[in-house]
Amino acid sequence: MNLTNSYRDQPCIIRSVCIGGMGRRELLAELQINGIELNAAGLELFANDTFTTSEVTMVLQSVEIAVDTLGFPQGATIDSICDSAAQLGLSLCPLELGPHLRLQYRDQPEGHVGHPPTQHRAPPGSLTIASAPLSEDDNIPKGFYLRRIDGVLWLRAYRSGPEHIWSGEDRFVFIISPNAASALL
Repeated sequence: MNLTNSYRDQPCIIRSVCIGGMGRRELLAELQINGIELNAAGLELFANDTFTTSEVTMVLQSVEIAVDTLGFPQGATIDSICDSAAQLGLSLCPLELGPHLRLQYRDQPEGHVGHPPTQHRAPPGSLTIASAPLSEDDNIPKGFYLRRIDGVLWLRAYRSGPEHIWSGEDRFVFIISPNAASALL
């Protein structure tokens, strides 16, 4: 696949996401009030003191894009995926974008219908938030992903090492790099 120099020339979904203005506890409470389910790894990320949130409310432009679209139809490691995204003007998301996007993106389609259960790979229909890991320790969850299962919205966290190969069908969420965003103005 021939990549151009901009995410705007690729098949992707762009969403405005309002983040900030809440601490971790407030954000977790907001998820619970809204019926969002979390797995144990997601709760572990929230409990990690290195997970910080912004006191300032801001709107970020997120870009949902497939690994295949980033030039890897057979899949790739997270480092290769992020490097390719950076060449298109995309950056890693702050970790808190995951919970905020989950609260705001309520109409995510069911992804598992008609697909067998998965292990050691992203579930069908899930959106993985591309963010810097809180730790290089493979026992610490690396980040969040969004999923809808039987009508229930989930914010889940995952564990993976740097050698993990993500499928070409997997979908990631990045943010538009500040330099790329200012070029749009």
